[in-house]
Amino acid sequence: MYQPPHFRDDTHAAQHGLIRTYPLGLLVAGGAGGLIANPIPFLLDEAGTHGTLRAHLARANPQAQALAETEDCLVVFQGPQGYVTPGWYASKQEHGRVVLTWNYATVHVWGRPRVIEDADWLRRQIADLTALREAPRAASWAVDDAPASFVAAQMRAIVGIEIPIARIEGKWKMSQNRPEADRAGVIAGMRADGETVLADMVAERSGS
Repeated sequence: MYQPPHFRDDTHAAQHGLIRTYPLGLLVAGGAGGLIANPIPFLLDEAGTHGTLRAHLARANPQAQALAETEDCLVVFQGPQGYVTPGWYASKQEHGRVVLTWNYATVHVWGRPRVIEDADWLRRQIADLTALREAPRAASWAVDDAPASFVAAQMRAIVGIEIPIARIEGKWKMSQNRPEADRAGVIAGMRADGETVLADMVAERSGS
């Protein structure tokens, strides 16, 4: 990933935080017919130097076989993103030498995937994912709420994926390369457009 120093963030706190907040990662791996990509919800364990990703996908998905045969894969996690109009920049009024751009946050993860068929592992995977996503709900759903025979049949139709993270990169392109007045204009413009999450992130990265 292209990484100008002012956009790079190598801290696990920021990288892991984005993964947990935006867990639907784009899983990319090479197969017999070329690259294959699928959006997959991931869980992140702290185990390992950089952490470990866990997920599951349909057994019928061709990527399951590709992952079993490859030594490397890439997972792309995309955080908040949005268009930045030059009209928000104070420098537009000063000299006009401005262009449009895009602000975004992303984390890229590389590692060697392991395909898992162990029933206990798969049961833990779907239970953990369910518990995490259902926790905020007043009337939460649990895997055990479904008939055991149905759950068993569903589990036979999936395989697990575990990816110990060998390399991880984080990039927060949040107008850090712009003068303070331009950053203030971006923050105000995004808030006016209802992009409050992205505006807050620009403010945080700008020290505003």
